[in-house]
Amino acid sequence: MKVAAIQMVSSTDLQSNLEAAREWLREAARQGAEMAVLPEYFCLLGQKDTDKLAIQEPLGQGKIQQFLAEQARQNQMWIVGGTLPLAFDKAEPVGSRVFNTSLVFSPNGECVARYDKIHLFRFDNGTERYDESRVLQAGNLPVTFDLRDRSGHLWRVGMSVCYDLRFPELYRGYAAAGADILLVPSAFTFMTGQAHWDILLRARAVENQAFVVAPAQGGLHENGRRTWGHTLLLGPWGETLGELAHGAGVVCSDFDPQQRDECKARLPALNHRVL
Repeated sequence: MKVAAIQMVSSTDLQSNLEAAREWLREAARQGAEMAVLPEYFCLLGQKDTDKLAIQEPLGQGKIQQFLAEQARQNQMWIVGGTLPLAFDKAEPVGSRVFNTSLVFSPNGECVARYDKIHLFRFDNGTERYDESRVLQAGNLPVTFDLRDRSGHLWRVGMSVCYDLRFPELYRGYAAAGADILLVPSAFTFMTGQAHWDILLRARAVENQAFVVAPAQGGLHENGRRTWGHTLLLGPWGETLGELAHGAGVVCSDFDPQQRDECKARLPALNHRVL
């Protein structure tokens, strides 16, 4: 199965981001991708954290979800919508907090899976400060979905977002559930990405003997934020199958299930666990 990871440098304008995503999704389809994954916050990187509240959507409605469904149908491709702000309608007043949600659309435009980012990023080095909990509601459920590729092979896919990458127990749970592919759409800061992005992604691939798809935000954004980029496609041995360092673009690679089977047969580490 050919898989595409899309890197973007999203702006503060929703419409321009959707137009850019449309072109990269079309390019992924032209390259033969059966699944394309957009980065975290593909639809908006605002001037401030609360800007995402203005574009929040209820599940099943709204411009962003309509866009993703249409693109999946038009390109006849599985699309994972990076993340978008979904309305939180329980304990707090509507509009004051949202989920950072990754949605999966099948080639017929149906939304088949929803993952709400579980781990919320907090960082303060005295110069840069981030606290996602101020406007985000954490999810609490790991999510997998199954897709059958054009050759008829069934793939199980585990979902995660950005900061989740630092919590290996999430991915070990996916491995135990039989996940072949791990998704990590992200918007890593330049500082944390430079230090940890590559090593964490390779660790998740190697320890779980799974393919990893990690589309990123990658460049200097309109709001002044700089993201690390380095979108990666990794094989179950931790090898690089595709990479894009900086700027917007598409990275594609063929994922061969035999490659994972051979890796697990050669080194059956998952069968050797005692805890």
